[in-house]
Amino acid sequence: MENKQQSNGEMKESKVVKKKVNWSGSLIVASLTGAFGSSFLYGYNLSVVNAPAVFIKKFYNETWERRYGFSVDESTLTLLWSITVSIFAIGGLVGAIIVTPIVKFFGRKCTLLLNNVFAVTAALLMSLSLLAGSFEMLILGRVIMGVDAGISLSALPMYLSEISPKEIRGSLGQVTAIFICIGVFTGQVLGLPEIFGQESRWPYLFGAIIVPSLIQVVILPFLPESPRYLLLEKHNKSKAEKAFQTFLGKDDVSHEVEEVLAESRVQRNTKLVSILQLLRTRAVRWQVITVVVTMGCYQLCGLNAIWYYTNNIFSEAGINQETIPYVTLSTGAVETLAAVFSGLVIERLGRRPLLIGGFGLMIVFFAVLTVSLTLQKTVQWLPYLSIFCILAIIASFCIGPGGIPFVLTGEFFQQSQRPAAFMIAGTVNWLSNFAVGLLFPFIQGGLQTYCFLVFAAICFAGATYLFFVLPETKNKTFNEISQAFAKRNKVSLEMQEINHYPGERKSSAEQESNFTSSVDNGETKKGIV
Repeated sequence: MENKQQSNGEMKESKVVKKKVNWSGSLIVASLTGAFGSSFLYGYNLSVVNAPAVFIKKFYNETWERRYGFSVDESTLTLLWSITVSIFAIGGLVGAIIVTPIVKFFGRKCTLLLNNVFAVTAALLMSLSLLAGSFEMLILGRVIMGVDAGISLSALPMYLSEISPKEIRGSLGQVTAIFICIGVFTGQVLGLPEIFGQESRWPYLFGAIIVPSLIQVVILPFLPESPRYLLLEKHNKSKAEKAFQTFLGKDDVSHEVEEVLAESRVQRNTKLVSILQLLRTRAVRWQVITVVVTMGCYQLCGLNAIWYYTNNIFSEAGINQETIPYVTLSTGAVETLAAVFSGLVIERLGRRPLLIGGFGLMIVFFAVLTVSLTLQKTVQWLPYLSIFCILAIIASFCIGPGGIPFVLTGEFFQQSQRPAAFMIAGTVNWLSNFAVGLLFPFIQGGLQTYCFLVFAAICFAGATYLFFVLPETKNKTFNEISQAFAKRNKVSLEMQEINHYPGERKSSAEQESNFTSSVDNGETKKGIV
C-alpha cells in the first residue's frame, strides 16, 4: 500500500514536471521572436497610418503641386489616401496566395526569416519617400508590407501549431493575436506628438519597422525548424528528434515522434495537397467551411468600423481634440490585455466557449452602442456609455474572435493539408479586410449610427453557426478532431483515409515500411553528403 502511494506520488510529480517542461525556454523564445517580427508588424501597420494622416496628405499635396504646378483637388487627394490605406490588404492577399509554395520549399522557420526581406524593403521605401519627394514610394511600400503580413499571418500560426505540444497549443497560438494587439498599441504610442507624430518625424514611424525584422533575423536562425515539417515532409528523423528535444526541453521524445509517425500512417503519404484537392476532399469539407466562416467573421464583425468611429465618439463625449490621441491609447491597452487574458484561459475554457462567447458579447454591446449613439445628443451621460461600449467590443473581440481562427486553422488539418488550408484562410481574411475598407464608408453613409446593427447581425450569424458546428479542439490530436467532424462530413475514419489520398491502397505494414525507408534514405543521403 505504501509502495502504491509512493508510486502514485511519483506519477503525479512526473505529470507536474512534464507540464512544466512543455514551456521550455526555446519554445518561448521561438514564439516571441516569430511573433515580434511577424504578427506584431501586421498590427503595427494597421494603426501606424492614423496619427500622421494629416501630414502625409500635406506631403501628397506639396509633391503634386511641385510636379504639376497646381494643388491636387480634394477628390483626388481622398482617392490617393484611400489607396494608401487599403492597398495594404491587396498586398496581404498576394502574400496569402504565394505562401503555400514558399513554406513547402523553404519550411516554416526559413519562410519567416526570408519574409523580412519584404519588411525591410517596405520600411526603406516608406521612410525615404519624404526625402525623395515621391508618394509612390509610400504606396509601393504599403503593398510590399502587405505581402509581408499576408505571408507571416499564415506561416507564423503554422509554425507555432507545429512546434507546440497539444496541451498548450491554444495558448501558444494566441501569441499571434497578442502581438497583433501589441503592434496596434505600439503604433498608437509612437504616433503621439511627443514622439514621431510630427510633420518632420512621420517617416520614422515607417523606418521603425526595421527593428523587429532585424531582431527576428538575429535570433530565429539559432532555433530549430518545425519538427513535424522535418519528419513528415523532409523525412529527416534525427533532425526532427533534435528539434523536439529543443522545444520540449527533454531528451526522451520518442512519444512525440511516434505520435507524428502515427499521423503519417493515417495520411498514407506526405504529398502536399493543393487547394483544389482540399476543397474536393469530403473528409474535411466542414473543417474548410468552418475556417472560411471564422476568418470571414474575424474581419467582417465590425472592429474596423469601431476604429473608424473612435475619435468621433470621444469628441462627442466632450474630450478635447488634443487629448483624444492619449485617450485612444486606452483602446490599444484594452485590446492587448484582453488578448493576454485569452491566452491565459484558452487551455482551461477551450476554443469553443471563448469564440462563441466573444461574438455573443459583441452582439450585446453593438446593440447598446447603436442606441447610445442614436440618443447621445438628448442625454448628457450617453456619450460615456458609447466609450464604454467601444472598449467592451474591443475586449470581447480579443478574448475569442481575435486570435482563435488562426489556432483552429492549424488544428483542423493534417500536415499535408495545412499549407493549402492556411492559404484559403488567408485569402478569405484579406478579401474580407479589403471589402470592409471598400464598403464601410457607404454603409456608414447610408445607415449612420445604425450601421453597427449590420455587424451585430454578422456576429450573430457567426456565433449561431459555431454553436451548431464547432467541436471543442482543446488537447485533441488531429485524428480526434477529424473524428469529431466525421459524422457531419458523413465519412468514417476509414473513409477519411481514402478521401485524403484516393487511389490504390497499400497494406498498413507496407506503408509503414515505405515511410520508414524514406526516413532512413533521407538520413543516409544526408550522411553521404
